[in-house]
Amino acid sequence: MDDTHPFFARRLSRRQLVMLDLVAGMCFAFASFTTAVNATALPPWVRIAIPFALGLPLALRRLWPLPVFCFTLVLAIFAVLVDAVAFAYLAPAYALYIVAFSDRVGVAVPTSGIGALSLVTVFGLAVAGVPRDSAPGWLLHLDKPLLGIAALGGAWTVGRAVQERRLYAARDAERLAAQAVAEERLRIARELHDVVTHSVGLIAVKAGVANHVLATRPDEAHDALRVIETASRSALVEMRHLLGVLRSTSEPDLVPVPGLAGIEGLVEQARLAGVEVELEVRIPGSDDDSRERDVRERRRLPEGVELSVYRIVQEALTNVAKHAAPARCRVSVVADGKNVRIEVVDDGPGRRALPSVGTGNGLIGMRERAAMYGGVFEAGRLPGRGFRVFARLPYEEVS
Repeated sequence: MDDTHPFFARRLSRRQLVMLDLVAGMCFAFASFTTAVNATALPPWVRIAIPFALGLPLALRRLWPLPVFCFTLVLAIFAVLVDAVAFAYLAPAYALYIVAFSDRVGVAVPTSGIGALSLVTVFGLAVAGVPRDSAPGWLLHLDKPLLGIAALGGAWTVGRAVQERRLYAARDAERLAAQAVAEERLRIARELHDVVTHSVGLIAVKAGVANHVLATRPDEAHDALRVIETASRSALVEMRHLLGVLRSTSEPDLVPVPGLAGIEGLVEQARLAGVEVELEVRIPGSDDDSRERDVRERRRLPEGVELSVYRIVQEALTNVAKHAAPARCRVSVVADGKNVRIEVVDDGPGRRALPSVGTGNGLIGMRERAAMYGGVFEAGRLPGRGFRVFARLPYEEVS
C-alpha cells in the first residue's frame, strides 16, 4: 500500500496554513510596493508602510479573521483614496474569505444578495469599461470602489459557498455512517435470528415432548434429548462463528457459506422434530430426481442467493416445527436459470403470526431477503388446513 501523501491532497496543519498566508501576504506586499512607489505625493515612509501594512497582517487571518479584515479594509480604503495602491481591496477580500466561515457572522449576512450584487458589479464594469477623461469627475473615480465591492462580495460568496459545502458534506457523511450502522445492525439481527430461532425452536419442541413422555415412554424422551443435544451443539457452533466475526477486526475465516447443500441437513432436523418432509431440489443441468449429489457438484446459483434460499427454507421449517408439528411438509427449491422458486407447504393447523399484525420476525426476515434481490415473497394460510410460504428470487447464472 502506498502511504505517500501528495502535497495538495493531504490536510495541512494550522502552522503550515499560517506560513502559506504569510507567503501570500509577502507577495501582495511586494506587488503593492511596486505601485506605491509611484505615489510621489506621499512621504517615502508612507509609500513603504502601506504595502507591508496591507500584506503582512494577512498571515494572521486564520488566528484573528475579523480584526485582520477590519484593519486591512480601513487601510485599503485609505490606500485607494490617496491613490497609492489601486488594487488594495484584494487584501481585505483575502481576509474576508476566512471571516465567511464564521457561523455567527455568516448566518446574519444575506449571501445570495451579496453574490448577486457582485455579479452585477462585475458585469457593469465589463460592459462600461474605464471612464473617459471627458466624463464627470465623480464618475472617473467610481470604478475603484466598484472593484472593491466586487472583490469583497466575491470573496464572501465563495467563502460561504465553501463553508456550506463542507457542512453539507459532513452531514452527508454522518447520514451515510448512520445508515451503514443501521444496515449492519439489521444484517446482524437477521443472521442472529436465523441462527438462533431454528435451533432454539427445535430444542423447545423436543423439550416439551421429553417433558410429557419422560415417565411413560423413556425411550422417546431419550430420543428427544438426543435431538436437543445435537441442535444445541449446532447452534453453539454457529453462534461462536458469528460472534467471532463481529469481534474480530481482521478478515473473517473462510468458512463455507450455508447454501443448497445444507438444505438436506435442515430437512433431517425437521424430521427429528416430528415433521415428515418431502424435499425437491432442482437446478439447471441436473436430473429431476437428483438431489444432494447434483447440488454439491453443480452449483449454479450465486452465493448470496444460495444463502437466502437456505435461510428462507430454514425459517419456514422452523415455523412448521414450532407451530404445526406433527405434520407433513413439502419443500420445493426449483431454479430455471433466471429465477429460483422456494415453496414450503405444510398441512398443520395454519395458525401462524403474519407480518401484518406486527409480529412474526421470521416472516419479516424472509420478506426482506426476497426484497434484497428484487424478488417476491408470499406467506399465508391455505383453505382448510395448512400454511404456505413462497418466494421467488431472480438471479444470473454462474459457472
